[in-house]
Amino acid sequence: MHTFIKDSRIAVYDGLGFKLDSFATDYTGGLESKKLGRKKLEKDKERLHDLQRMMYATDRHSVLLIFQAMDAAGKDSTIRQVFSGMFPQACRVHSFKAPTRIELDHDYLWRSAKVLPERGTFAIFNRSYYEEVLVTRVHPEYILGQRIPGINSKDKINEEFWKQRLKAIADHEEHLARNGTIILKFFLNVSKDEQKVRFLRRIDVPEKNWKFNIGDLKERARWDDYQHAYEQAITHTAKPHAPWFVVPADNKWFMQAAVCDIIVGALEQLNLSYPNVGEKERQDLALGKRMLLDE
Repeated sequence: MHTFIKDSRIAVYDGLGFKLDSFATDYTGGLESKKLGRKKLEKDKERLHDLQRMMYATDRHSVLLIFQAMDAAGKDSTIRQVFSGMFPQACRVHSFKAPTRIELDHDYLWRSAKVLPERGTFAIFNRSYYEEVLVTRVHPEYILGQRIPGINSKDKINEEFWKQRLKAIADHEEHLARNGTIILKFFLNVSKDEQKVRFLRRIDVPEKNWKFNIGDLKERARWDDYQHAYEQAITHTAKPHAPWFVVPADNKWFMQAAVCDIIVGALEQLNLSYPNVGEKERQDLALGKRMLLDE
């Protein structure tokens, strides 16, 4: 049974009244140990692989999985753990860094729209168009670099600006959902204390040194601003057809188990099965078998 998809301590289907500080970062959902979490993850991964194959064969739905988080929350490791062994032809990961010059010459949804999943496939967004209401909200000077008509000073980047941008994202997701895209959005909710522990580990452990970026500490100094930005994003875009899951991230083993459980739970609701073949196809199967046996 996949319980986390409806767990009110994780799932947000309606953002009205959402408060991020009411969601714990160390909740483990009744899983009593890392060993049990790993066992659940492996079992759910097997089911996820089966469901992926059925969805690919049915060719009616697509799946868009969005991962957002503060630095060191564990996006990369979660994606690596949950989706290892997936059918690669039908599962693609897209990481969104700072926009390129060409991307800045388009609207902010363009670069993600190019790589939306086709029917039967998964797209995993490691960061996403939500950066346009998160990092840009904390650093509004980035908006000026987008050369939006009428937005020529920080004074123009006001609450009405963010309200319109969040509405555009919500409308975009509603359109995708109406056309068969299953949208699941994950905010990996790490505490500030745990982030500090992980940053120190990146400094102290030689094989992790490559992960450390001094710029991450500058963003850490804006922690409260980012928490506000995430709260606003979830408040305005959590909908039944595009829910957010505020997944506790202080224990990576639980976070990974919960993410996989939620995805499997959502796909189970589709009642997927392999397509039934018609009379003509059954005749072809019988003919093909005879031809092979007669070789």
